[in-house]
Amino acid sequence: MRISTRFLLFCGLSLATLACAHTPQMKAEYRQFAEEMAQKHGFDADAVTQLLNETTYRDDTITAITRPAESKAWYEYRPIFIKQDRIDDGVAFWQENQELLDQVSRKTGVTPEMIVAIIGVETRYGRFTGRHRVIDALTTLAFGYPRRAKFFRNELEEFLLLTREEHVDPRTATGSYAGAMGKPQFISSSYRAYAVDHDGDNKRDLWNSNADIIASVANYFKVHGWQAGQPVTLPVSEGKDLDALLAAGVKPKLTWGELTAHGVKPLQDVALDPETPVSLIKLNAGDADEYWVCLNNFYVITRYNTSKLYAMAAYQLSQAIREARQATQVAQ
Repeated sequence: MRISTRFLLFCGLSLATLACAHTPQMKAEYRQFAEEMAQKHGFDADAVTQLLNETTYRDDTITAITRPAESKAWYEYRPIFIKQDRIDDGVAFWQENQELLDQVSRKTGVTPEMIVAIIGVETRYGRFTGRHRVIDALTTLAFGYPRRAKFFRNELEEFLLLTREEHVDPRTATGSYAGAMGKPQFISSSYRAYAVDHDGDNKRDLWNSNADIIASVANYFKVHGWQAGQPVTLPVSEGKDLDALLAAGVKPKLTWGELTAHGVKPLQDVALDPETPVSLIKLNAGDADEYWVCLNNFYVITRYNTSKLYAMAAYQLSQAIREARQATQVAQ
């Protein structure tokens, strides 16, 4: 649904946010959704209808989701996250939560630096968890963004279930423009499926409990197949005739032997079995392209966010944090 500038001005609003009355079509769709929630999950249809009618349509949400940062080139995207202050803050977060991170890492096999980096990429270690009301974001996308309406209607359903299960007020919960919540920015379906109550208070709190937050990120990675002690990605030389290999995608469907047969060579001193499942990606570094061999653990990071740019930034931030922490320990 596109909203005209004239309509916005009539309502006395900016292009950023729309709070005008919902259209009859939207109200009808809200009612249908509410009745489905009542039938499937025992919600009060009138209460759900009222909740949705109270939401604010966010035109800025539609704008943001059509212009994600992941659409940038790698040389533009990397500096957003690989910054000295984000590295330093990651070292501090690790230090503040060292015992917890060590405990969770031993249990799940996910390295502390990877857990810290994810929280750092997502919300700067909890500083920026989002100011959008989740109910506004999800309702806007579920009923005003046809391209992904099915996905976001499912997330709206999951959100209402989540608020009931975790005793969260659906009117006050805040998150990103796409409805991701807390320090690790879990969408509603991921929150319900992978969040854990690590501090034992019978509540999975991804906004305030670092115990739950750290354990939930690690659990997400573990469930999606993180392999303890295994490499994530390796820089390699370009090789020859790589188009078909690059087109295979980020999921490890190739073998290291196939890549070496095309002249791909590691730029680090590593030894991989020829049968090791891998993928090959190319990143636009500006003056030149970078080629990386990605293994299972890299693919696991893309289960958190499907962008290969996101996965690479999170991995490189994790390594920078680990190296900075080691340097700090040596200096002490």
